[in-house]
Amino acid sequence: MHDQFANSFYGSQAWKKCRKAYTEYRRGLCERCSRRGLIVPGEEVHHKIRLTPQNMTDPSITLSWSNLELLCKACHDEEHKRTTQLRTDASGHVEL
Repeated sequence: MHDQFANSFYGSQAWKKCRKAYTEYRRGLCERCSRRGLIVPGEEVHHKIRLTPQNMTDPSITLSWSNLELLCKACHDEEHKRTTQLRTDASGHVEL
C-alpha cells in the first residue's frame, strides 16, 4: 500500500536491495509481534516517517534502517488505519 507518487521508488533496485537486507537483518519476523512474544512472519517493510513528494529524494528517510520497521500484514494494516483516522480529545472534539 503506497501512494502513486512513490511507485518509481518502490520499484527501484535501491529499495528492493534495502528491503531484502532489512528483512534478513530482522530474521523475517514482525517486530511488533516479536515485542509481544509472538513469532509472526514480517511481510511489509514500513517507513515510520511516511514518504511524501517532499522527502522522496532523501535517503535518510527512504533507505535508512532507522526509519524502517518490518511488520506482518495485520500490524501494517493497523498502523495505516491508525494514522489515517481522525484523533479526538476527551470531549470528542477532533484534534487538529
